[in-house]
Amino acid sequence: MLKCQKDKFSLDSSVTYLNCAYMSPLLKSVEQIGIEAIQKKQKPWNIAPSDFFTGVNNLKKSFSELINASNTESIALIPSVSYGIATVAKNIPLKKGEKVVVLDEQFPSNYYSWKRLTDNSDAELVVIKRPKSTSIGEDWNAAIINAIDSSVKVVSMAHVHWADGTLFKLEEISALCKKVGALLIIDGTQSVGALPFDVQKIKPDALICAGYKWLLGPYSQGVAYYGEYFNNGKPIEENWINRFESEDFTGLVNYNDNYQAGAFRYSVGEHSNFILVPMLNEAFTNILNWGVDNIQSYCKNLIAESIDELTSAGYRLEHSEFRSNHLFGIRLNDASRMEQLKTKIQNQNISVSYRGDAIRLSPNVYNDSTDIEKLKNCLLTN
Repeated sequence: MLKCQKDKFSLDSSVTYLNCAYMSPLLKSVEQIGIEAIQKKQKPWNIAPSDFFTGVNNLKKSFSELINASNTESIALIPSVSYGIATVAKNIPLKKGEKVVVLDEQFPSNYYSWKRLTDNSDAELVVIKRPKSTSIGEDWNAAIINAIDSSVKVVSMAHVHWADGTLFKLEEISALCKKVGALLIIDGTQSVGALPFDVQKIKPDALICAGYKWLLGPYSQGVAYYGEYFNNGKPIEENWINRFESEDFTGLVNYNDNYQAGAFRYSVGEHSNFILVPMLNEAFTNILNWGVDNIQSYCKNLIAESIDELTSAGYRLEHSEFRSNHLFGIRLNDASRMEQLKTKIQNQNISVSYRGDAIRLSPNVYNDSTDIEKLKNCLLTN
């Protein structure tokens, strides 16, 4: 059983941080790797041509293991979710009458590219609205399933909704996408690293992840998985390192029309980043050592008792079958109390987020029962 890992983070004891969905703190070891990497840049003569590839290959290998990808050739390094989604959209031709399905209020980086693509193609952007019911997760999943037919060419969504942690049944959705010939594109930013994601089971056509939340890495360093559909696509930019035989620096003046194998072509320029890449890889090493299953179980055990108490007190939470344990929304029956609760939570120096009508709680392995108890007391006391 995984124990609390608070000692591995440089957290301020005066702050109760329950907000990993906003941004994770850095592990001490990730911070140290970053410092060492900055210092290495002070002596550039010690950076060899092979270093442009070694760190990247290590990171791709770690991410492949994290998502159970069969090889590293399907992995690309990206600076942001918007970059990864734009790469996908660039390689999907649409025509009038075809549809792209997205979710209501999904993160903007996984919306704007689809809006532009459908506008330019005279195709239809279908937004599956959040149900106004007491069974949001169940009804929302059903609405997605009902919307996928032969006219749908893309379904682009998250594993869990960023605003309230609603959990989507991706294996079922993926199977239907395969049946009708639609591509399934997943924004894994709010799940991968804390909730198990297996590309062999879910079979997404692309999985796009920012690295600074549940992957515990630095800002502006992300990773993406691209399936077979994208093996021969066109990247957003044409940078030298993504071309075939770019390892041979003496031959770079001999321009090459061929790309490196697989998804390598989609990596952002200067993706060898000698500071951010080793930092993210160190974060991956810790996550793999803990085990993503264990991280999710840790969060589940951490919140179980408090969730029962909150629901008994009249707060509304999604049913456990349709709710993640690392990220979830707490809704009030009396919305007029929200401002009062915000003040109480702020006065106790507790960091959470507010998304729509939900208090968004997102604990991780650095939290313990004392942290949860502190927030619960704010919610349960007058």
